Amino acid sequence: MSLDRDVLDAVLGMDEHDLRRLLMLAVARLETRGVALGDASPKVHLPPRMVRCGKETCTTCPHGPYWYAYWTEGGRRRSRYVGKLDGEPLNSDSPSAEGTVDG
Repeated sequence: MSLDRDVLDAVLGMDEHDLRRLLMLAVARLETRGVALGDASPKVHLPPRMVRCGKETCTTCPHGPYWYAYWTEGGRRRSRYVGKLDGEPLNSDSPSAEGTVDG
């Protein structure tokens, strides 16, 4: 499930103060639902990915970049599609992290 585009745009436009308030709200909502985050939140890696659409007649593959969040939770690697973002990523470690995903 990807985030609603309006929500994503709103988060990208927030300053540090608003982002901290959003984080506190999100943590409180998760704890209300029984999710124990503890003191250490997972380190999230957000590399860009170029994606192949799989259409035989496509002349513009690969498409993107699309952004995927990766983190480790309970000893397992997790990922979530973030969406197609305009401009720079939120916290990409390096531009060389770009790869291609076959779709």
